[in-house]
Amino acid sequence: MSIESVAPPKGKPKWLRVKLPTGKKYTQLRGLVDKYDLHTICTSGSCPNMGECWGEGTATFMILGNICTRSCGFCGVKTGRPESVDWEEPEKVARSIKIMQIKHAVITSVDRDDLKDMGSIIWAETVQAIRRMNPTTTLETLIPDFQGITSHLDRIIKVAPEVVSHNVETVKRLTREVRIQAKYDRSLEVLRYLRANGVNKTKSGIMLGLGEMEEEVLQTMEDLRNANVDVVTIGQYLQPSKKHLPVKEFILPEQFKKYEEIGLKMGFRHVESGALVRSSYKAHKHIN
Repeated sequence: MSIESVAPPKGKPKWLRVKLPTGKKYTQLRGLVDKYDLHTICTSGSCPNMGECWGEGTATFMILGNICTRSCGFCGVKTGRPESVDWEEPEKVARSIKIMQIKHAVITSVDRDDLKDMGSIIWAETVQAIRRMNPTTTLETLIPDFQGITSHLDRIIKVAPEVVSHNVETVKRLTREVRIQAKYDRSLEVLRYLRANGVNKTKSGIMLGLGEMEEEVLQTMEDLRNANVDVVTIGQYLQPSKKHLPVKEFILPEQFKKYEEIGLKMGFRHVESGALVRSSYKAHKHIN
């Protein structure tokens, strides 16, 4: 069965058009970001949900630089040889969260396969620094797979973020094309390991519009539930540049709603499914 969708026209469909962010809280945070030169994925990634998330006191921060050792076909982050690790970064991120008075922070990173610990030490130190400086701020860590090495995953488990997230991104058939250096089964095993070893809530995300079939999306959702994943996000893939994988189709809003209903019946605690949904969309709700 094919997915309810429309072929990509020259312009985006109306349900992908968003209003410019406004509101007192957004304006206040935007001013702080500019004044103190704070780095958030919300601004650097031009997220369509920035105004809504900032208005609810949620923001996403990326650590370990902005150059990734992997070259995924969907991702707009630069690929190449990363710069050396900034060991002051945990304190800088914690300070940014304090300045912005963030209630719920999402931390993510590039892949750092060049490092012996793959960045897991900085990950753990960042969580600890945020805890010290912002004791009431709740945390989600959107982590890479760390090549499935459990000693690295254990560092994340030990610092106990409220939510630990790792995205499978796409269906199994398309993984080699979409996530060149990643493995579908390895990602599932990472999620399974996290849940089995003390993480209270795990989360994963899927992009649609890359040529997947409906039955493949449903199988991916089943695979995530079998790995005891609690929360799933499902959104529309949008091409970062002409060098990246093309959008094969725009998924209709009613199809996203269908996946949400099916996901809840499968037993997910929470399902965010919609064209503009991104990994950290409404992340503050996923801790409850």
